[in-house]
Amino acid sequence: MIPLKGRIVSSTTPMVNVALILANVVVFLYQFSLGPVQGEQFLLANALIPARLVQTLGTPGVPVTAALAPLFTCMFLHGGWLHLIGNMWFLKIFGANVEDRLGHASYLAFYLLCGLGAGMLQLMMSFNSPIPTVGASGAISGVLGAYLLLYPRGQILTLVPLLFFFFTVDLPAVVILGYWFVIQFVSGMESLGMRAQGGTAWWAHVGGFVMGFLLVRVWPRRRQAYAYPGG
Repeated sequence: MIPLKGRIVSSTTPMVNVALILANVVVFLYQFSLGPVQGEQFLLANALIPARLVQTLGTPGVPVTAALAPLFTCMFLHGGWLHLIGNMWFLKIFGANVEDRLGHASYLAFYLLCGLGAGMLQLMMSFNSPIPTVGASGAISGVLGAYLLLYPRGQILTLVPLLFFFFTVDLPAVVILGYWFVIQFVSGMESLGMRAQGGTAWWAHVGGFVMGFLLVRVWPRRRQAYAYPGG
């Protein structure tokens, strides 16, 4: 199932969500402009590499803030065009309504906290891994968790494959996001005990989603004074 469009109409312009998308695109274009070798070096220098972070924390003379910086910088890195487009597509669909409910500055803080929480869980689940973790998906997973709590019945226009045919249907967010979370959790459980070989950071997705779902319950948010389709 591929979400295409949310049916909820926001009452405000999602300035922060658009800025986050642009920031991710600009960083990726800069990385791409460096060429294959330097671009890879740029990615590795700013990625979250669990084994390196643990080692750096124990290095005399290295400030804790510098050692932990990859937890933040990795959120704006992507491994390829498909990785970038997939993440930004989900952020575009679900982020605008969450920003509308939380407010602009508050949404930015929420997004970054979810990204940091996602990175911490990925770090704990792959403590000695030399595999770089990059991408905004942990933070975006937090946005998805918040969306599930705020708009469980909000309708999402979804592309559904059936054998060799595709059709679109409106599905409630609880179905789309619940299905998505189950896939992430099951995949994360299956990855336990396996040798790290790269691929999807499942536990970053799980951690971000759970953090977003729980955090938004106590997060200050704007009163919703308008009706929305499917709500």
